Amino acid sequence: MIKELQIVEKKSTKRRPEWLRVKLPSGEKFKEVLNTINEHKLNTVCAEARCPNMGECWGAGTATFMLLGDVCTRSCAFCAVKTGRPPADLDWEEPARVADAASKMKLKHVVLTSINRDDRKDGGAPIFAATHVELRKAIEGVTIESLIPDFRGDWDTLQIVLDTPPDVLSHNLETVPRLYRRVRPQAKYERSLELLQRTKDAGVKSKTGIMVGLGETREEVIELMQDCVDHSVDVLTIGQYMQPTKMHHPVMDWVHPDQFAEYKEVGEKLGIGHVESGPLVRSSYHAERHV
Repeated sequence: MIKELQIVEKKSTKRRPEWLRVKLPSGEKFKEVLNTINEHKLNTVCAEARCPNMGECWGAGTATFMLLGDVCTRSCAFCAVKTGRPPADLDWEEPARVADAASKMKLKHVVLTSINRDDRKDGGAPIFAATHVELRKAIEGVTIESLIPDFRGDWDTLQIVLDTPPDVLSHNLETVPRLYRRVRPQAKYERSLELLQRTKDAGVKSKTGIMVGLGETREEVIELMQDCVDHSVDVLTIGQYMQPTKMHHPVMDWVHPDQFAEYKEVGEKLGIGHVESGPLVRSSYHAERHV
């Protein structure tokens, strides 16, 4: 795998374009969010995944809470989150800490995500369910989006999350099926599509996201969007992949903003209810608009 990535990397020599320049995080609101998260001993996907929008989102008082720790059992080639074996026990106090932090941040919309917990039969799903309950107890009228793993296709585990449903249930396809073996080796494209369909069948708004610039073609992206339509996906996000370290999959192409605009137009014409598409878009970017 490393040799393959080294060969591919030689083909990718373009510098990051101007439209991907972002400001360094700063400001009082940013510091306030950082302090709240640290005080509650929480993780955020914003920091763990090195999101380029962290300054903007935290400056506006929002953050995406990452449940179940910061060590993932999978080794996706695009992701900056640590890979390894997490502690076996779940942190049952985490849902209450998330709810308290969200309340102190005066959030009306909360986004949750997590690492993969393939070491557990329940995939950590009970923590999602408990966090939904605690958030609704702590914040009147709160709306919730949960970005979940595929739970290895264990649909009884998915049902644990659906029994206390969020307003939006999200699961990312990440890339086109041809690139799964290289980019997302422990996942299955068809399994992820089935999860999204089951979410919709349960009466919950479904959402997914992909990255472009990994080596996919325009035609493959459009085929993926048609798959989303065929599986009743309500919301699709499309953003530029950015290589977190030299050990990760290289950027194969910096996709121009005009191409993102076309993807949005094509996706919505195909029948996806809302397509959020742009170089800096991430799955939780402007998530409050997707409820």
